Amino acid sequence: MATESNAVTPLALPVLPLDDEVVLPGMVVPLDLSDTDVRAAVEAAQAAAREGGGKPEVLLVPRVDGTYAGTGVIGTVEQVGRLSDGDPGALIRGRGRVRIGAGTSGPGRALWVEGTRVDEAVPDPLPGAAAELVKEYKALATSWLKKRGAWQVVDRVQQIEDISALADNSGYSPFLTTAQKVQLLETADAVARLKLAIQWLGEHLAEQDVAESIAKDVQEGVDKQQREFLLRRQLDAVRKELSELNGGPGSGADESDDYRARVEAADLPGHVREAALKEVDKLERSSDQSPEGSWIRTWLDTVLELPWTERTEDAYDIRGAQEILDAEHSGLQDVKERITEYLAVRKRRADRGLGVVGGRRGGAVLALVGPPGVGKTSLGESVAHAMGRKFVRVALGGVRDEAEIRGHRRTYVGALPGRIVRAIKEAGSMNPVVLLDEIDKVGSDFRGDPAAALLEVLDPAQNHTFRDHYLEVELDLSDVVFLATANVLEAIPEALLDRMELVRLDGYTEDEKVVIARDHLLPRQLERAGLEQDEVALDESALRKLAGEYTREAGVRNLERAVARLLRKVAAQHELGERELPFTVTEADLRGLIGRPHHVPESAQDPAERRTAVPGVATGLAVTGAGGDVLFVEASLADPETGASGLTLTGQLGDVMKESAQIALSFLRSHGAELELPVADLKDRGAHIHFPAGAVPKDGPSAGITMTTALASLLSGRLVRTDVAMTGEVSLTGRVLPIGGLKQKLLAAHRAGITTVVIPKRNEADLDDVPAEVLDTLEVHPVTDVRQVLEIALAPASAVRPGERIPAAA
Repeated sequence: MATESNAVTPLALPVLPLDDEVVLPGMVVPLDLSDTDVRAAVEAAQAAAREGGGKPEVLLVPRVDGTYAGTGVIGTVEQVGRLSDGDPGALIRGRGRVRIGAGTSGPGRALWVEGTRVDEAVPDPLPGAAAELVKEYKALATSWLKKRGAWQVVDRVQQIEDISALADNSGYSPFLTTAQKVQLLETADAVARLKLAIQWLGEHLAEQDVAESIAKDVQEGVDKQQREFLLRRQLDAVRKELSELNGGPGSGADESDDYRARVEAADLPGHVREAALKEVDKLERSSDQSPEGSWIRTWLDTVLELPWTERTEDAYDIRGAQEILDAEHSGLQDVKERITEYLAVRKRRADRGLGVVGGRRGGAVLALVGPPGVGKTSLGESVAHAMGRKFVRVALGGVRDEAEIRGHRRTYVGALPGRIVRAIKEAGSMNPVVLLDEIDKVGSDFRGDPAAALLEVLDPAQNHTFRDHYLEVELDLSDVVFLATANVLEAIPEALLDRMELVRLDGYTEDEKVVIARDHLLPRQLERAGLEQDEVALDESALRKLAGEYTREAGVRNLERAVARLLRKVAAQHELGERELPFTVTEADLRGLIGRPHHVPESAQDPAERRTAVPGVATGLAVTGAGGDVLFVEASLADPETGASGLTLTGQLGDVMKESAQIALSFLRSHGAELELPVADLKDRGAHIHFPAGAVPKDGPSAGITMTTALASLLSGRLVRTDVAMTGEVSLTGRVLPIGGLKQKLLAAHRAGITTVVIPKRNEADLDDVPAEVLDTLEVHPVTDVRQVLEIALAPASAVRPGERIPAAA
């Protein structure tokens, strides 16, 4: 390896600063003399040469950001003249490195410094490692120069044998930075300098290869796009010519296809806008033939059609909203009060600036549970009308696919958003009243559980960040009023029911049905029958008989059908010339128009034809999906000669009801002597309990005292009073336990003409929910023990004679 010589010769040279430029030994560079510092250094060197002889010498020192390097190059001024552009210049050749010392004095205006020549002794011949470096550098330099087309320079580089000159020759490389050239200048060791040159040249060639590869790929892509563009333009021209030949319009580009402009112009939330612009970027990169482009367009259309920032102003006229609800629906006070409360709270929150708290708005989730025909679905429209909101109905009956609620993933062909998103889109606002109809009819199978997907929708703590699988952006549902309707409360999953506020609609009294028929059903059916208001009228007695004997239901759906049938009959008779209008339908006209009544109360039947005319038959009360109903229980004992024993139950009963029958039988067996009943018959003869209407499934514990009363009547021979109905669970000790659905059961008893009802004592507080007009017609007996039930329900044995009416108990 070369070593620096110990013999040093002090030099005094004028400094020629080079701004952001480096000259290495062996390099010949032209310099512009119009620069003041350059001219001063050259003139000083020329003055010194005239005094001492020889060629003028200057010290070329790099100046980077105003700081001089510690090493410079001694340069000889070869020629002074003019450059190619006509400006004065000098041609200077670098000869060797000089380590800069202290400043000194000299002629001219230039800066003079003292310097020490840095000499290198390079061994000859070169060691094996150094020779390999020379060979490697020449190969890299040749490869680079050939790529640039500099064939003359290739020969010159190949002729250089001196390792120091070869390393300094890399200073001509234009890709080296000023800092790298300064490092080459300050590196005295020629081998180390050559290693740096090899490293930087190798890195540059690698970068150049990558750049050429990218440029080639880009060029190929550009060529392909240009070719595709030309072909499409040709195709558009052909289509245009064909369209003109066929007499149709040209196929110009539609402004609606500019999705980027549509997204930027739309009033979208920030996160939605960001997601939409990403999809637009994908659309612009995809070709027209790609199926992904069609999916993206459909998604963007859906997003742009959603009313992200549209909201209707709530009508805060609380009294006016209450009047609207009363005018459109009779009764249903619980729901009306809840909507009135909601509007009042919304008004106060708005007045105090509490519209949005924690990202959530003040929506509501109500579950309207009640029998069919009580007006649950139509109530949703009235609520929206009273609040001044848009209304949309979502039918959930029979839905078995979770994707119906949360939408399909966009990877599927024909993917669509879920019903909730479609409801918001249909409503055109973010705060509509959404009616989730028949939520208890939702099923589940291998495609998922839609009820589980509804948990997020109906949870006030979560639905402000609802995420549909199709949209994949958050949708705020916290301002939506959800009304879910159901017939059977038990069919709603408990976790889902826990997220909703329960409002029960237990059915209408006979007086309420008459009012509804007069104020709502009759005007609507008159219009549908093509009759004027003054042409046909229904007497109140006729409406009452239609509600009581022609239809027996919790709602008014069948009552409306009966009114429609009546009006159709009158309209047909008028067209046939059999009846003159105007006409008032009275109670006496009903049978001639629509036939005999279908539901006759037990109290109106002949005593010998009543179901309770024989011992062993009792009247109970039950709740079904259609509301409250009257349930008869029949009991019989097998003939001793048959040898039958035990208990037989028929009527499609559930496990709970079967257990209640076993409890009733066990109680009578253990307490028969106390009740003066022939319990020996229960041991020797088999008992059979039957519930008529065997095709209807029945379950629940509330028929316990009814079955006990039927068995006690059978054993004692005492009839059960016709006007008595009962409900209550029985225990082994004879205690009467509470039951549910008391209001619906009492309404059913009232419709059936029952006058006396036996209920559990612990259900006495539930009587507050029963309408006063119903309680006025019923004699309600709260009891705590079965013995009290038997005293009330069983007629005295001495007072019963064949064909006579059973007297009421005291």
